[in-house]
Parts: sequence; C-alpha cells; structure tokens
Amino acid sequence: MSTHYEQDFFAWTHEQAASLRARDWSRIDIEHLVEEIEGMGRSEKRALESRLAVLLQHLLKWGVQAERRGASWQLTIDIQRDAIADLLHDNPSLRSGLDDVLALAYAKAKRYAATETGLPLARFPDACPWECANVLASDFLPESIA
Repeated sequence: MSTHYEQDFFAWTHEQAASLRARDWSRIDIEHLVEEIEGMGRSEKRALESRLAVLLQHLLKWGVQAERRGASWQLTIDIQRDAIADLLHDNPSLRSGLDDVLALAYAKAKRYAATETGLPLARFPDACPWECANVLASDFLPESIA
C-alpha cells in the first residue's frame, strides 16, 4: 500500500475510501491515513491564517493610505471576511485559537502592507491594533492608523 501511496496519491485516496466504505480493514493504510488526516487539519488552519493575513494587510493599507482607498480594497476585504466566515462555519474548533492565528497573520500582514505601500515597517503598530471581532465584522473599516 505505501508504494501505491507514493506513486499515485489520487488513486490511493480512492482505494482508501472504498476500503473504508466496505469496512475492509485489512486494506487500510493506517500510517499514511493518519498522516493525511492530520495534514488536513493543518491545512485548514493555514488557510485561516493566510486569509487573515490578506484581510489585515488591506485593513492596514486602508488605515494608512486614506487617499488610495477604493472599491478594489473594499472587495478584497469583503471576500476575505466571507471566506473566513465560511472556514469558521465549517471548522468551529478553529475559533478557540483565533487570537493566536490573528497574531501570526498580523506579523505577515504588516510586512506585506509595508512592502506594498512603500512605507517603513515602523509605520505600522507592532501588534494588531484591532480586536478579532472588529477585524471580522462586516461593517468595520479603520479610520486611520496613527
């Protein structure tokens, strides 16, 4: 089984699913199946962090470059919030670590915003200036970042 896993992952997933449905326990590749299930959980967390980083990047830009605000930034903010809401709806246990993921995402967002705006990194707060509830609220946009 492990050779097949390494040679054709797609076929392996279908064979494993068929074996599970048939309750054919002798054909289950336990080690790789456990590895893949754990990876799926990590993937969901990474997706949340990535979407939060993009959202925070645009909120930071919104806060420091009022003269450049536009529909494109607003659309990106809305899309990321919707995607995050979907992720949290499908994976409610991700909410328990949301503040930690927000902090990790903010560090990235700060670097991205500095690079994109051409402003020095020091122009942005060291830590996320907003509560998680505000970041995710559909009606929240920062006025300015001092």
